[in-house]
Amino acid sequence: GQSDKPGDFDYSIAGYDRFVEAFCDEAGLDRVTLVLHDWGSVGLAFAQRMPERVERLVLSSVVPFLPDYRWHRVARLWRTPAIGELTMGFTTRKGFRRGLPAEIADRAFDEFDHGTQRAVLKLYRASPPEVLAQAGERLGELRCPALIEWPTRDPYIGAEFGRRYADALGGDARLEEIDAGHYAWLDRPEIVDRVAAFVG
Repeated sequence: GQSDKPGDFDYSIAGYDRFVEAFCDEAGLDRVTLVLHDWGSVGLAFAQRMPERVERLVLSSVVPFLPDYRWHRVARLWRTPAIGELTMGFTTRKGFRRGLPAEIADRAFDEFDHGTQRAVLKLYRASPPEVLAQAGERLGELRCPALIEWPTRDPYIGAEFGRRYADALGGDARLEEIDAGHYAWLDRPEIVDRVAAFVG
């Protein structure tokens, strides 16, 4: 929540794709391993456009860049003009504690400023299901090794999308389904060691 959120940034999959490229260039990273969660899926747009720069992928509960995904209830509210703004405005700390793990709820709420709210609304509204599907049309061209650590109890993104990512990627993709929720590493900390071994 502490990242800059300028009003003129392109809060879309394409905008974040260009940002990832610019960040890598600025940091002098010619090749990268991408560990992606939730909207970290924008890294897949970068990977498809510049596969030669990606050594490995780790996916866990990333937004599906695949056909037939339908946004969860809260996202549908955010995507609706006026309703989304009202939903943001009436969000409370208690609501964050109901919807997020205790380890991150208070910190996330403290950083839930106007810029964050605006960024969330713009990104979700720029990403209807057909745009998500289009953003993954070249997943089969990604030949790098991939580890998919996918939870089976995620209320936002179904377990079937882990399997579908494994099928869509063009390289060696290892799928591990985990009895966990959206923030799988909080429920199953051993995931961190598996990911570290894979990327190391």
